[in-house]
Amino acid sequence: MTQKEFLQWIEYYKLFPFDDFSRYYKPAALIASSMGTETKKALDWLQPEVYDGDFNEADINTFKAFGITPPVKG
Repeated sequence: MTQKEFLQWIEYYKLFPFDDFSRYYKPAALIASSMGTETKKALDWLQPEVYDGDFNEADINTFKAFGITPPVKG
């Protein structure tokens, strides 16, 4: 790899950092989708949202029914 290419990779990584979602979860979901699983369902199972607060499943479903997104831990 040339010095120029190395510097370009550094700049690319600053703009688009490699996170676990892109490195592990997306490829796993793609493989699962090739076996008949919906990609969205696989991604939700691999990395579920963690809500900020003490909400149970019924609370989350109520929020979703009213079109409200509960606060997500960041």
